[in-house]
Order: sequence, then structure tokens, then C-alpha cells
Amino acid sequence: MGLIDTHAHLYSKQFNNDRPEILDRARKAGLDKILLPAIDSSTHEAMLELEEQNPDFCLSMMGLHPCSVNADFEKELKIIEDHFASRTFIAVGEIGLDFYWDLTFKEQQFNAFHRQIELALQYRVPIAIHSRNANDESIQVVREHQKGDLKGVFHCFSGTVEQAQQMIDLGFYLGIGGVLTFKNGGLDKVIEQIDLDHLVLETDAPYLAPIPFRGKRNESSYLTHVAQKLADLKQTSVQKIIEQTSLNAQNLFGL
Repeated sequence: MGLIDTHAHLYSKQFNNDRPEILDRARKAGLDKILLPAIDSSTHEAMLELEEQNPDFCLSMMGLHPCSVNADFEKELKIIEDHFASRTFIAVGEIGLDFYWDLTFKEQQFNAFHRQIELALQYRVPIAIHSRNANDESIQVVREHQKGDLKGVFHCFSGTVEQAQQMIDLGFYLGIGGVLTFKNGGLDKVIEQIDLDHLVLETDAPYLAPIPFRGKRNESSYLTHVAQKLADLKQTSVQKIIEQTSLNAQNLFGL
């Protein structure tokens, strides 16, 4: 069993000049799968094309990123609904709440989040949650919908131990990426207290590259550095980290 990058935007324009090389490095680094979260209709075509070119390696989600929610978000939701009506996706994502950049469409973000959770329940697929400066609010939204069938991951987890436990109690996994390697980031202290059974690995490429690449463009092959850091924290082997986190990803996404 190899590594699974559960969240990477490899269809981003930042990879247009060397995408084949990026994918080749990921395979050579031991990755088995790369999961592609959607952003909005401006990038769906690129994402789906990447999946079509690499059907056994890259798997698409479908959803509306909270930073893309605006006054016309209903149009975007209709596009997402049409996509789900025409084919299967591994998850609804990435969806959620982002109160870091702009609160102009806060009400619409909540609306879109609720609607997309209902879509996930309808199609019996998990959700990938983007939650920035909004962990408590995102937890509450999930709690309102959790009747035993909702599952998913809090992508790029960056909360407290208490928030992590609430997410786990709701049946969700925590997505762990490059931030784990940041000095003085604090995430390592939290994850030390969380069992491996609740974690999946991700890069969020091209963002949040781990040390020693911090500040540079991230890519899926760098996931090995996250796995190594987690192994160090848990005082176990990298192989154990790979096996458990990939098993978690398989269970969550039905891989």
C-alpha cells in the first residue's frame, strides 16, 4: 500500500509547464492515488481532464469552494448538481466556510455549505471541508446534518485538541499536510494527542509546502515529508504511517 494524497489541486495553472513531471515524481515517491478537490466552474474542466488522462491515479471530487461563493452561487450549485447527475465522484469538496479573507457573502457560504452536504447525503459520498477561521461554525453545521450517514474530512486541520475531538466524535477524519512540519506552528502538539486512526494525509498542492520546501510551490511527492514528520511524532515507522493513513483514506473515500 502506498501513500494517498487526499487533497491536491494538481490541475492548477501553476503546474501547466511541468504537470507530467509532477505526476511522475509523485509515482516515484510511492503515491498510489491523488484526490482532486474542486474549486468552481472556472477550473472544473481542467480538473476533469487531468482525471481523464490519469484514471487510475487522479480522482475528482466536485463542489464549490467557500472563497468562490458570491451572489451568483446558485448558478455554481446547479452546475455541481448537473455534474453529479451525469457521473460519480469520490466526494463533495472542497466545501465549507472561510471567514479569513472576506465576510461579504457569509450567509451565502452557510447556505452553500448546507446545500452541498445535502447533496453528499443524497449521493452517499463523503465531504471534504475547508474551514478557515471557522472551525466552531463548521463543526456546528456538520452536527446539524449528522444523523449517522454523513462522513468526511476536515481538510488542512488547524484547530485545538478540543475541536479535533469534536470532529472525530462526529465521525470525521482530520487532513494533515505540510503545516505539521512548520516550526512553532503548534499543530504537532495537537496531533501528538490524536490517534492515527483519525488522520489522513494531504498536500493541498500547490499551497502549504512542507519544510524544507516551505514558501515554494507544493507538489504531491512532498507528502513523504509529512509522513516522516508524523512518524517522528508518533515514534513509529514511516511504513506504519503510510499503511494506517492510506487505510483511513480508502475507508473514507471508498477507494
